[in-house]
Amino acid sequence: MQPGTTHQAAHGESGPRTDDDAWLGAEQAAVVAGARRRAVRDGDRQIDTAHLLHSLLESDPEVRAAVGPHLARLLGYLVQRSIGYGLRWQGSVEGSGALAVVPRPARGDGAAGDRGSWSPVARAALEAAGRRARQRGAAAVAGTDLLAALVADPQSRAVEVLERAGVPLADLRARLGHHAAD
Repeated sequence: MQPGTTHQAAHGESGPRTDDDAWLGAEQAAVVAGARRRAVRDGDRQIDTAHLLHSLLESDPEVRAAVGPHLARLLGYLVQRSIGYGLRWQGSVEGSGALAVVPRPARGDGAAGDRGSWSPVARAALEAAGRRARQRGAAAVAGTDLLAALVADPQSRAVEVLERAGVPLADLRARLGHHAAD
């Protein structure tokens, strides 16, 4: 099954297709919807890799196992971020440091037309997770595919969160079978 392609949505928003999320599978589509809701609830202008990481950790036992003994500290840091410690990230585009050009926050109701506003890094991670799943011959993205894609970009907010929580990224990447092509 081929992943959906990116598109340009109305008002300059861009992000992965949500009208054809079958390539994600039900579990990862729920992760994406959770990340959207988290971004809206947190008042963030874009859905970033930290939102995806938080939602993924909450829903996928394999991902929690991959993080290992650092899970409690990581979740604690993510909760702190969601209650305000991530304010320095609001209004900026992940990975660029530039001001966001998104005119409004993403809708978080999970509706089929809810395309949200994805940071370029989060969008690239979703696309990389799809490529990784296809390379494995899988019909849908697994949580570990998405986690591997999230840790592939050293400038992502997910990587920053993992580092601050003390997760040894080299070990995590090795456990996930990270390849330079991801």
